[in-house]
Amino acid sequence: MKTKKSCCVYLGDALARYTFGDDHPFGPLRHHAFSNALRKKSLVQYVDILKPVMTTQAILELFHTREYIEKVKSMSAFGSGFLDQGDTPAFPGMYQAALAIAGTVCNAIDRIVNNEYTSAFIPIAGLHHARRDRAAGFCVINDCGIAIEYLRHIHNIKKIAYIDIDAHHSDGVFYSFEDDSDLIFVDFHEDGHFLYPGTGNIDETGKGSAKGTKLNFPMPPGADNDLFMKLWPQAEEFLRTSKPEFVFLQCGADSVYGDPITHMAYSERVHKHGVTNSCRIANEFCGGRVVALGGGGYNLDNIAKTWTAVVSAMINANKEAEDGAKLS
Repeated sequence: MKTKKSCCVYLGDALARYTFGDDHPFGPLRHHAFSNALRKKSLVQYVDILKPVMTTQAILELFHTREYIEKVKSMSAFGSGFLDQGDTPAFPGMYQAALAIAGTVCNAIDRIVNNEYTSAFIPIAGLHHARRDRAAGFCVINDCGIAIEYLRHIHNIKKIAYIDIDAHHSDGVFYSFEDDSDLIFVDFHEDGHFLYPGTGNIDETGKGSAKGTKLNFPMPPGADNDLFMKLWPQAEEFLRTSKPEFVFLQCGADSVYGDPITHMAYSERVHKHGVTNSCRIANEFCGGRVVALGGGGYNLDNIAKTWTAVVSAMINANKEAEDGAKLS
């Protein structure tokens, strides 16, 4: 009889179909670069591999406006034109791909809340630029925002930590929850003076009653491991003080050196460190409940080594928690 693992990873063509074509940075090989590396490094023996899950329009509308989702459906049928001012092209089957990404993230939440797994990783997810009423930056929908609303509406989980180490600022999440004091937000990103979307200044800490519940770390071009490690303790102290009930990680590989559209100089060690310590915080405050999302990344070698480092860190954090429980 197969023993269920504490971490699950979602893989399948339904996720891989979220792509803008061979010549686009968000191309069709990103999913397969990760899945091949996961198998090559023999990590599949330590996780359960699950298939993507479709959701419904009603779930998308927990975050997005109905008018916008109807626009996505319509443009998906024709598969041409742009959803925004030129960054996010429509493609045939776009709506179905969006349903698969959102549905898979929500399925991971369900399984974790129901104690089937402690943590989950979804490679083609973390579309953090889309707003409630529009697309942006390669993001047709915002599965991060959908997931936050899903936790609130379906599972009544309010205090959520969202941690983002993608090179681009998570503007779609930040501004959608800027006045939400229960959304604890930590974002390390390339300074907006040098990179899209041009937001995420250090003084953006939330509005109204939520002021002080958000941390933005705009990093200079060429920011390396040492700078991240120097700043991380501030983020960790902030997260521990918040005592989250659930943790989301957006683990974009575009902050790793050699990405074609950013200027950062991390190695995968940054992702391993951030994920390891975020999982420890989750183990301390919320039973280890973590969903990690692939996010950006447009160098296939970086995707392979970075996202496998993320999964490895999650596996080790779960084992650390289990061993600690046995000893206590």
